[in-house]
Amino acid sequence: MNNKNLDNEILKLIEAQPEISEIEIASRLSVPEELVKARISNFNDTRQKILIMGDGNSAFSIKATLETENYNVVKVPGGLSSFEAVKAEKPDLVLLDTGFADLEGFKICKQLRTSSRYWWIPVMVLSEKGEVKNRVEAFESGVDDYVTMPFNPVELRARVGMILKRTHF
Repeated sequence: MNNKNLDNEILKLIEAQPEISEIEIASRLSVPEELVKARISNFNDTRQKILIMGDGNSAFSIKATLETENYNVVKVPGGLSSFEAVKAEKPDLVLLDTGFADLEGFKICKQLRTSSRYWWIPVMVLSEKGEVKNRVEAFESGVDDYVTMPFNPVELRARVGMILKRTHF
C-alpha cells in the first residue's frame, strides 16, 4: 500500500473512531505501528487556528466555545511575547482576552498592524469594558471586532466565523 492510500485508510479509521489508538490502526491495516505513527505525524492540522492572548480569566470558556466549531484554539503560554506567539503559531485570528487591562491589548494590536509580516491577521478583543470610549480606542488601534464580557457563546462563534470568512475567502 502506498503512503497516500495508507494515509487515506488511517484517516477513515480515525474519522469513524476518533478515540482509536495507533496500535489498533496498525493492527487493522496490517502495517507496523511505527509506520502508522510516522504517517500520523505527517498529517497537518488544516483547521483554522485561533490564538488567545491576554490576561483575562475567560480563556478556558473561550477555548471550549470555539472548539465546538472545530477551530484549533491555542492559548499563549505566559512569558511569550505577542510576536513570538504569532510567529510560532501562525494563527488565522488573534483573540485578545484583555479582561480589564485593555491598554495592553491595544498595544499588541498596534504592533501587529505595523508589522510587515503580521498586519493582515485579524484581531478580536474580548473585554469587560463596554463603554463607547473603550470600543473607539480599540477600533482606532486596529481591532476587527470588540466583544464585551460576559460573552454569549453563540454570538462569539458567529463573530469569529464572519471575521474568518472575510479574511479567508
